Amino acid sequence: MTRSSTRGRVVRGALVIGAAAVLAVSGCSSKSTSNNAGGGSSGNLSIKSLVQIDNQGKALSASAGATPANPAGDGKATCAPTTSIAMAGALTGPNAALGINILDGVKLAINQHNAANSACQVKLKQFDTEGDPQKATQVVPTVISDQSVSALIGPAFSGETKATGGLLTSAGLPSLTASATNASLTKNGWTTFFRGLANDDVQGPSVAHYLVGAGGFKKICVVQDDSDYGVGLAKAVTAALGSANDTDCSANVKTGDRDFSATVSKISSAKPDAIFYAGYYAEAAPLVSQLHSGGVTATFVSDDGTNDPQFVKQAGDSAKGSLLSCPCGPAPDTFAAQYKALNSQDPGVYSVEAYDLTTIVLKAIDSGKVARPDILNYVRAYDGQGLARRYHWDNTGELTNASIWMYKVQ
Repeated sequence: MTRSSTRGRVVRGALVIGAAAVLAVSGCSSKSTSNNAGGGSSGNLSIKSLVQIDNQGKALSASAGATPANPAGDGKATCAPTTSIAMAGALTGPNAALGINILDGVKLAINQHNAANSACQVKLKQFDTEGDPQKATQVVPTVISDQSVSALIGPAFSGETKATGGLLTSAGLPSLTASATNASLTKNGWTTFFRGLANDDVQGPSVAHYLVGAGGFKKICVVQDDSDYGVGLAKAVTAALGSANDTDCSANVKTGDRDFSATVSKISSAKPDAIFYAGYYAEAAPLVSQLHSGGVTATFVSDDGTNDPQFVKQAGDSAKGSLLSCPCGPAPDTFAAQYKALNSQDPGVYSVEAYDLTTIVLKAIDSGKVARPDILNYVRAYDGQGLARRYHWDNTGELTNASIWMYKVQ
């Protein structure tokens, strides 16, 4: 994965955010929610939120919830000038937009904190893994060796998280992911890993039941890429679809593929009424375009790895009507405005989760918990409201309560 991000920004190394670079913005409100998935549009098309669902695919009623934590705190924090939070994920490569969404959410939380706390200027250090597990095993030791780093937001993708989770646990470095959803990640005995959203064993059945129930689809082809994320999610979806899963048109593709003619031919012959793709937007966009060109009219359905404005931008009109799931919630209006003011673009998938997780780490720092073991204990015991949801983890690093959102390109 070496292709530059189509969002036109190459970012790597360490970025220091201090008082001179601070954007003064007020605290966020979770009362008002925007209609898009976290942002962006292509022409007249954009990703709009449809409904929040439970694990049976049934709609959940909206709740106001408690006041979300504010990264600014009370403005009285003090900390060493070297205090840092790291972010690691794909900042270049074909799926870089997903990593940049996270990075920009982290930036906003740190900016709001630093604007309010002149005696505690937390630095952000960013590390580009390109979304590649092998690259991540080279990058993460650098993060670990930097003793100024109190916690890591990331890694971003499931494969790179799987490859480095043991290293992070051995080093005692708290690792809070805003996006790695493979269910097996919390079954490795890691003691420093926290997942900030639902896993794929929640997402898969929720989406499958929604498609069969509210969606009314009776014949669904499941296509998966070869990533840990895609394989795990496809397995969960397939198991929950039951008789609606048509095994005759299931298909496997590889990350990096651009020619999907064989898969299109297979699906066209099967004549399904829906297709579920488990993977990322870099492959989902050309796949849906080729399905459209091949005359396939079945509804295209995909996941949080596809739920990004880049999918719409790259697929164009072929993306219209696509259904996209995500364990991530829509961006509240106030947050979206603050995010765009700082980053010059709308929030995307995982931006809100990244902001919330960074806020939790900042609250730990502001309470005097700067050493890695102290932050680890703080996060383990944390129970509080964020913009996206309430955050409280069990002893494996899974949230004790999480749900899924459905979105539509329209």
